[in-house]
Amino acid sequence: MKITYKQKLFFCFVVIFALFTAGILVFERSRDRMFRTGALQEKLDAYADIISLSIGMNAGRQPGAAIDAARAMLPRDLRVTLITGQGEVVYDNAAGPAGRLENHAGRPEIMQALKNGSGADIRLSASNGLKYIYYAKRFTDYFVRVAFPYDTRIRHFLQPDNRFLYFIAVLFLLMLALTNFVAGRFGKSIKQLRGFAVSAGNGGTIADIDFPDDELGEIGAKIRESYELINRNKRKISLEREKLLQHVHVSGEGLCFFSHDRKVKFHNGLFIRYLNFLTDESTSDPLTIFTEPKFGEVAAFLSGAPGRENYFETRISCQGRFFSIQVNLFEDRSFEIIINDTTRQEKTRRLKQEMTGNIAHELRTPITSIRGYLELILSQSPDAATARTFTEKAYGQTLVLSELIRDMSLISKIGEAPRSFQLEAVNLNELLRSLENDLQNDLRRENIRMKCDLGGDIVVNGNPNLLYSVFRNLTDNVIRHAGGNIDILVCKCGEDGDFYYFTYADTGAGIPDEQHLNRLFERFYRVDGGRTRDTGGSGLGLSIVKNAILLHRGNIVVKNRTGGGLKFIFNLPKQRVPQE
Repeated sequence: MKITYKQKLFFCFVVIFALFTAGILVFERSRDRMFRTGALQEKLDAYADIISLSIGMNAGRQPGAAIDAARAMLPRDLRVTLITGQGEVVYDNAAGPAGRLENHAGRPEIMQALKNGSGADIRLSASNGLKYIYYAKRFTDYFVRVAFPYDTRIRHFLQPDNRFLYFIAVLFLLMLALTNFVAGRFGKSIKQLRGFAVSAGNGGTIADIDFPDDELGEIGAKIRESYELINRNKRKISLEREKLLQHVHVSGEGLCFFSHDRKVKFHNGLFIRYLNFLTDESTSDPLTIFTEPKFGEVAAFLSGAPGRENYFETRISCQGRFFSIQVNLFEDRSFEIIINDTTRQEKTRRLKQEMTGNIAHELRTPITSIRGYLELILSQSPDAATARTFTEKAYGQTLVLSELIRDMSLISKIGEAPRSFQLEAVNLNELLRSLENDLQNDLRRENIRMKCDLGGDIVVNGNPNLLYSVFRNLTDNVIRHAGGNIDILVCKCGEDGDFYYFTYADTGAGIPDEQHLNRLFERFYRVDGGRTRDTGGSGLGLSIVKNAILLHRGNIVVKNRTGGGLKFIFNLPKQRVPQE
């Protein structure tokens, strides 16, 4: 059976009080016995003095006679022995003739008296077998020893008073009762604290626990407040942890957390998927990352000496894809490994790098031409007609440069700020008529006929400037590259609940090598032969067309037209009619 705190406390107090009480009793009884023994010895000492005085007064008589002269002043049961300085017994009133008694120099009381002047002892008499309390006192050349029989009367006299014992016993019982009360008070507080701990440990209710109004109660109340605060914080931490885990699961990064001894604590599915792709094998164990040679730099970093950097990053390419591997070390030496698929970022970086090179290349030609013409005018001082010709040529190159800058600005705006283009109802029939009027001189010069068959008024939801740019760039592309004496055919080929579908075709030369068709929408891409820089254009027209169509949630493809020329197929969103 388990001992309660109250029982333990009560038992400890009982043991302490018992030892304390026993110590007092032993000390008091021994002290009382010593006092009583001392009083008896003082009485025997007085008897020894009387006997010595009587011997001195009867110096001429026998020792027995001298002692008998003092017998009237002595108790009748008092045993008197006269012993010489050498221990020989001269007289003993209880043992018969003294000559038959052995030498008493070795008796304890005689040895004490020889040393201290007096001595006492309780023992059996060797002469008559009775038990005596002896007292011996040394005088000038002899010892006087007196003794009482150690009978009931003497034992009772030497027995300590029991009243003190009874008093101590009653006091002890009272202390036990008080101890039980105090232990109960302490035990109640401890029991409540234990009940609080058990209830808290089992997830039970702790609000109804009422602690006493004392120090332990204050401690219990503070513990309860701290426990409730910890519980609130644990709930908050648990909620935040759940949010973090949900975020990790849907994160676009492969994450895995490890303890300091490389045990897996948590990982998401994307980490395993990336790991499988990079290791070319099917595995569900994140620890594979420490044995795969491709991750040798990661393992080397984690095996480095303490005090190293807390962050490491490396890049891995595999089967045309690029991955970033990051390692973060925490204070407790646990760590996380993050795998990111950076293929898109890498392609974007390379595209920007390529685009920067293309822009520089495209700008170099008109700028070089302008510079060359101006240098000729300044250095050779040509006649007015030649100078005008060079100036016109330089001006033409500035127009090319302006067109390039305008197109670059437009395509950047489409990609980076699509929300800046406001959408509204646009009538394509009116837009195409406006376009034909704007380009009638160019169309007439190349003998190009523009034929539109939209089957009535078509209203789309779009940005008028961007839609104009779409058809303008397609038409400019035909004027510059398709040849003369041809037709442009703009038709609506279908519709559904959300979109109109269109074709934009020409009857020109087309592109015999169809491998170039998939690259026509790339920035600055040109087909060799008839589509050179000499024909004009920025090289961004068809890229602007595709990005503008995509901004309108449409799509566009290109193909060679049967019978010659190119055909662009694309869709644009319908204008929604509000419900009345």
